[in-house]
Amino acid sequence: MIIRSKAPLRLGLAGGGTDVSPFSDLYGGSILNATINLYAHASISKRTDSKIRIVLHDQDVDLLFDVQPQLPTNHKAALQAAVYNRMVAEFGLQPQGFELHTFIDAPQGSGLGTSSTLTVSVIGAFGQWLSLPLGEYDIAYLAYQIEREDLQMAGGKQDQYAATFGGINFMEFFEKNRVIINPLRVNNVTINELSHNIVLFYTQTSHNSSDIIKAQQANVTDKKAQSLEAMHKIKEQSVQMKEALLKGKLDHIGAIFNENWEYKKQMAEGISTELFEQIYDKAIQAGSSGGKISGAGGGGFIFFYCPNYSRYAVINALQAFNCVAKPYEFSKNGLRTWTIQ
Repeated sequence: MIIRSKAPLRLGLAGGGTDVSPFSDLYGGSILNATINLYAHASISKRTDSKIRIVLHDQDVDLLFDVQPQLPTNHKAALQAAVYNRMVAEFGLQPQGFELHTFIDAPQGSGLGTSSTLTVSVIGAFGQWLSLPLGEYDIAYLAYQIEREDLQMAGGKQDQYAATFGGINFMEFFEKNRVIINPLRVNNVTINELSHNIVLFYTQTSHNSSDIIKAQQANVTDKKAQSLEAMHKIKEQSVQMKEALLKGKLDHIGAIFNENWEYKKQMAEGISTELFEQIYDKAIQAGSSGGKISGAGGGGFIFFYCPNYSRYAVINALQAFNCVAKPYEFSKNGLRTWTIQ
């Protein structure tokens, strides 16, 4: 028997960073994001011996442990091990031999929420295996706890909820980790035009989101005026983006992205780079009306709103920077699990 799961990666369209404590605790955060048909996959099967094997197929990692109640996490499969540790400690999983195989459709550190989405997918596989009565909010919050509390990984809350719920959501974040997910009923014409006009590029670079997020958190704690003002503006943009999508005012999206580009760079050092500035300028010259770094910044994916026929000119122009256009569609489904006998 094999238990499988998959959870979708996401594009953060507006409000990114306002889901990170202490900003969300002090002022409340709001984000609008949309999941896409790139996934984090997980599969579990029992072994007949007393070994636990964890295989990361996208990173060429193959680890073998003796069966034990708590696995070490000082290795490249820390997320997978930490989920197992939680399952033993919180849900009574009996230590036993099994294999856990994972794969992500995008490079880690690329700004699409890969780590959190992987955590959600692994939780989903364990939940299916153990028949745990976990709702969507339960799974997302558990993933948040594993990353932020158990592993002390700096970051926000949006990725875990996006991966679990799926679709286009307006998310609100409050103190004491209270989260409200508001699914948006965006018509199919708008969704199709959105996926045509938002062109996603992989810059073939990566980032360390933890360092950028820690700097962002410090700026809020220290009440740095420029950073705080930028974050409040970015929060307002999530509401503007919601209105644009629900009313089909797609010509507003590029302008929101373009304004966000300037505000986001004021949140913390290292969000943009000289390369990203050059890429952005080239895309605007080729006809894009605005773009956005995906995730915390510093590397990874970047996407541009390309109205009318400009997507083709932008794709051609960014080839000079070795940027690869990544095909995708928006996905309405969140975490999915199933069993193969």
